[in-house]
Amino acid sequence: MDFAESPEQQLLRKSVADVAARYGHPYWLGKARAGEKTHELWDEVGRLGYLGVGVPEEYGGGGHGIAELAIVTEELAAAGCPLLLIVVSPAICATIIARSGTAEQKERWLPGLAAGSIRMAFAITEPDAGSNSHKLSTVATRDGDDWLLTGRKTYISGVDEAHAVLVVARAHDARTGTLRPALAIVPTDAPGLERTPIPVEITGPEKQFALFLDDVRVPADAMVGQSADAALAALFAGLNPERITGAAVATGIGRYALAKAAAYANTRQVWGVPIGSHQGLAHPLANAAIQVELARLMTAKAGWLYDTGQDAAAGEAANMAKYAAAEAALLALDQAIQTHGGNGLATEYGLATLWGAARLARTAPISREMILNFVATHTLGLPRSY
Repeated sequence: MDFAESPEQQLLRKSVADVAARYGHPYWLGKARAGEKTHELWDEVGRLGYLGVGVPEEYGGGGHGIAELAIVTEELAAAGCPLLLIVVSPAICATIIARSGTAEQKERWLPGLAAGSIRMAFAITEPDAGSNSHKLSTVATRDGDDWLLTGRKTYISGVDEAHAVLVVARAHDARTGTLRPALAIVPTDAPGLERTPIPVEITGPEKQFALFLDDVRVPADAMVGQSADAALAALFAGLNPERITGAAVATGIGRYALAKAAAYANTRQVWGVPIGSHQGLAHPLANAAIQVELARLMTAKAGWLYDTGQDAAAGEAANMAKYAAAEAALLALDQAIQTHGGNGLATEYGLATLWGAARLARTAPISREMILNFVATHTLGLPRSY
């Protein structure tokens, strides 16, 4: 077993870290507090090819995989700039289109997604169908050569800065008489598509929206996956990358918090010695560092399994990575805040401002409870509880 990253991956990690360091947490926080977007950072990492590192080369990407995109995502977060839209646009949407899109869809969308000049949101969650995606009520109905989409979506990230939304719906299957999965690429300015912001107590440039689809008309060539099996495979092709890059965001936040805590514990003195010399602070930070590193290892394993086509094993590892990373990030951030004492809640120290993003990792894109259900059933062979 070789746990070392390749020289190319190491160079990618350093290059992204160098770019992110020029922006840093004050830039990210300033944009979030002003209600602005991190377009400068997004555009630069897109122009340098980092957003498209997992897109096939023939469409302007780097031709690598989710493991490399996770490296990009982690290093941005480790600099205090978690870009959650990476989890959505290049990780989910570009992967689904690259794996299951038509030749025309790939030509239309992948070059822009790789360069970052096109952003795409992903709409699956509904008010009455969160983790249970089999109960989606958004329906795609055939109308001549077109499709009509009707339904509601909730907690959809980044719609206000997206050019299109990849909508997960269900369509009537004439062969079986049942509703089958369907995915449609819907421009954000399509007639009948309305969005409403959802106020949330999370500091960040990405906003959350409720979507309302009222007979939104899309052409047949907007549908990704031309059969029920293809659409279902396309959907799940994007969910594991979502978990893997989501885990990378969390481990990046954990690394950021630990770096801040270690620097403070080495310089802040009480009773004539650095506070880091006391085991009451040193041991909890060391424990958090171990948990973050373990989560990073599982995230790397999940990315490798996915990129080598081991989808079943990748699903298990992606869920475990996401669970471990969320818990490790929260542990690291909480202990970093505690290490700073009252300063841990001061804006200038840049820790509490990431609490919402770190806490979100425990809930989205799938809750820790649903991951525990998955592991209990699929890893341990216990009876299904849901």
